[in-house]
Amino acid sequence: MNMLPSLYISHGSPMTALHPGQVGKRLTEIAAQLPRPTAIVIATAHWLARQPSVGGAAQPETIHDFYGFPRALFELQYPAPGAPEIAAQAMSLLDRVGLAPLLDSRQGLDHGAWVPLRLLYPQADIPVVPLSIQPHLGPAHHYAVGRALAPLREQGVLVIGSGSITHNLHDFRAGYSETNEAPYVRPFIGWIEQKIQAGDVEALLDYRRQAPGAERAHPSDEHLLPLYIALGAAGEHFQGERIDAGIDLGFLAMDSYRFDSAFTAR
Repeated sequence: MNMLPSLYISHGSPMTALHPGQVGKRLTEIAAQLPRPTAIVIATAHWLARQPSVGGAAQPETIHDFYGFPRALFELQYPAPGAPEIAAQAMSLLDRVGLAPLLDSRQGLDHGAWVPLRLLYPQADIPVVPLSIQPHLGPAHHYAVGRALAPLREQGVLVIGSGSITHNLHDFRAGYSETNEAPYVRPFIGWIEQKIQAGDVEALLDYRRQAPGAERAHPSDEHLLPLYIALGAAGEHFQGERIDAGIDLGFLAMDSYRFDSAFTAR
């Protein structure tokens, strides 16, 4: 069985599904480079729960968790099957390290899951297990979640965290654009890349104190927390590759990251 990397994806606006742009190109390229996964476990910034929750539905529904968008967006579906057996394994792995997971047999795929998955695997024929985040528990907890799930990669399971490298919707009406970027975006992008390339997990876990512009880049943690799940799933010794997909609206950095275990890196 090929050992798959783990991925962190900046999924952007729901409109990415209709206008994929650079994100679509980069995700298509990533999928072309990977062996076909046996299943996907995806942690998304839009499923929040007090405890780690694992979606065990045999056929997860496509959740349109937004409003005010074109009707065409609400008509999109991502009818991938679920993977109850993988969900059960994820539950066992999380329980083994004392993370007290919950199984949710009804949870579907929110736009943080199905928007990037439509770009990675448009045929929707790979089983998907959604995973919640716990925004009140911070980066170290989510890194532990990823470390617990790392053994799934040995079975060809692709572990994905879906969020956004920068995410401050308060800036939506601030006048930023492709030619007028928010001043905190590039310094924050550069700091994250530098620490990942250096393997400095300690600094990454302490990003809110150490990263330049952290409070502007992430007024709340939820869109960066899936990064730590992907990072943890890569194992203690990893190599991280930044995949640049531009900056949307002048304030949403659309970077993705590929994490390989050092002994399986390309």
